[in-house]
Amino acid sequence: MAGLATILPAGAMAGAASGSDVMSNPVAFVESAAEALPGGVASTSAPITIVLLLTLLTVAPAILILCTSFTRFVVVIGLLRQAIGTQGLPPSQIVVGLSLLLTFVAMAPTLDAMWEEGLQPYLDAPIDQRDSMAAWEGMKRPLQRFMVAQITYDGNESSLQMMMEFSGWDYETRGAFDPESDDVGLVQLVPAFVLSELKTAFLIAFRIYLPFLVIDMVVSSLLISMGMMMLPPVFVSLPFKLLLFVIADGWMLVAGSLMHGVHAASQSAAVF
Repeated sequence: MAGLATILPAGAMAGAASGSDVMSNPVAFVESAAEALPGGVASTSAPITIVLLLTLLTVAPAILILCTSFTRFVVVIGLLRQAIGTQGLPPSQIVVGLSLLLTFVAMAPTLDAMWEEGLQPYLDAPIDQRDSMAAWEGMKRPLQRFMVAQITYDGNESSLQMMMEFSGWDYETRGAFDPESDDVGLVQLVPAFVLSELKTAFLIAFRIYLPFLVIDMVVSSLLISMGMMMLPPVFVSLPFKLLLFVIADGWMLVAGSLMHGVHAASQSAAVF
């Protein structure tokens, strides 16, 4: 910390120590970090852009997991692998990679809106005319609309209500809140969105599990009736489950259903 104090000026140290400022306006925090770098790099746009991109890369995993449909995709595909009974196939790298690519496709309109409304105007403006708060608000609004649309479309408003209640929202004096207003911050919206996505993912996985469960029960009953109790039912049912999944074009159906759910919710909120 002493070494950091020798590099950063006192004003930058005071700004960096304010956690509330970072949460309310991350773009302004990046600006202060760029200005604190030695050599007067704040006079050029390239170093600020580099710092901003490095900051986004740092928080990108958390944003990707918590604020996008990645949670729904990876949970459903992971439970689908367990329902089929193929153990480690497809590998976890394939499950995560497919979920990541599906997330990019599903989130493309929202990401484009975040770039066009927030980050691009900020980077294109002259350095002395850049408004960090406007950039942050422009990036936050499309993402907030996306999360609210998913929660509303899936009927999981109770998760957001719970977060607002624990944050001190008084329904008796302030009435009902508007999910898209400034009353709902990302601190309340993100955990509510994650809970909504987990609930939706497990409901989808339950419906996918049922056909495979029926096959396992039928095979197990047949083996018991034939007196072959020492033969594990999974050895016999696995080929039938794979055959059913391939004939029904299961991967296409699962991926298409997941994408359709995200797309329909986004359309209802006029994100597209």
